[in-house]
Amino acid sequence: MKAVITGGGTGGHIYPALSIADKLKKENWEIEYIGCKDSLEEEILKNTDYPFHQVKVLALPRKLNLKLFKSIFISIQAIIKSYKLFKEIKPDIVFGTGGYVTGPVLIAAKLRKVPAVIHEQNIYPGVANKILSFFVDKIAVNNIEATRYFSNISKNKIVETGNPIREEIIKTKRAEGIKKLDLNHKYKTLFLMGGSLGSRTINKAFLESLKDIMQFNKLQVILITGRDNYQEVKSQVNQIMNEDCNRLRIIPYLDNIEWAYAAADIIICRAGATGLAEITARGIPSILIPFPYSAEGHQRVNARFMEKKKAAVMVKDSDFNGETLYNSVKEILFDQDRLKEMKKNSQSLAKLNAVENIVEIIESQVREESS
Repeated sequence: MKAVITGGGTGGHIYPALSIADKLKKENWEIEYIGCKDSLEEEILKNTDYPFHQVKVLALPRKLNLKLFKSIFISIQAIIKSYKLFKEIKPDIVFGTGGYVTGPVLIAAKLRKVPAVIHEQNIYPGVANKILSFFVDKIAVNNIEATRYFSNISKNKIVETGNPIREEIIKTKRAEGIKKLDLNHKYKTLFLMGGSLGSRTINKAFLESLKDIMQFNKLQVILITGRDNYQEVKSQVNQIMNEDCNRLRIIPYLDNIEWAYAAADIIICRAGATGLAEITARGIPSILIPFPYSAEGHQRVNARFMEKKKAAVMVKDSDFNGETLYNSVKEILFDQDRLKEMKKNSQSLAKLNAVENIVEIIESQVREESS
């Protein structure tokens, strides 16, 4: 059997796609990947042995202007190229996780009469997946609450699966994470990150609170700045601290994110669906700062759900600064009862069989087509 996997733009789309690819590969499937040219997915796929095919796609502007017509024209070209690629690859199924590239690839699959499955990671689905829901055969969703946002025509295609995450996220032990990051196993660990591209809001708030945060006894910190922000943040940290601090790890990007998750007692981050799936898989209490410009405000919906379940505290991006960071950490990290309750609530939201659930949908769809 052969599958085409597509999804890109951010790690939140790419890593779930790869987790499905890896599982299918273990079951002797052939895998080929379609993504954007000069993209994050192309960079990440270089570290795998999956054949990578480039198509060019631009984001669709939300306003009527010349960029919109250019984007539509390029998307049509991407559909044509994907259509031709399917003739060469001859896939049994196409699976997409989102990102601009997914639309043209899945529409081409429909035109080729190749079965297709999409995965919606957020409670509030994006416009692209709402449109694609009419073209695909099955819609895997992280949370069944997403059903109410899809058309009635598409609702019979929906299956709740959870969000796929890599095995390493679940299996890595705390001791390994502490060792790999050269941390102290006797200290509590605060982990901050802003997603695969970093977050200026989180970085700025951390810098504002740095002196006060590092005064907490037996606390160590991991901060993933994002590659573009690293030099600036590192320089400011050096100015504030005036000395090296062995309790502080400033990292531009971490391929082995499972080490940081395993070491963390609490995390401050955005509210992307993949990140939240990884956090709940580890049962980490969280302080969530939804990205204010996420499509259709889906990160705010994700964060509110986590807060409602008492697994997280949500802070608006505009309200998040050094003072709120410091107070939030102080109120949660050193309140053992609250920390324990949030950890338990976070673990209760985990869907650890998401990869298996999605692979079963893919395999059953292929069986149905061939019968």
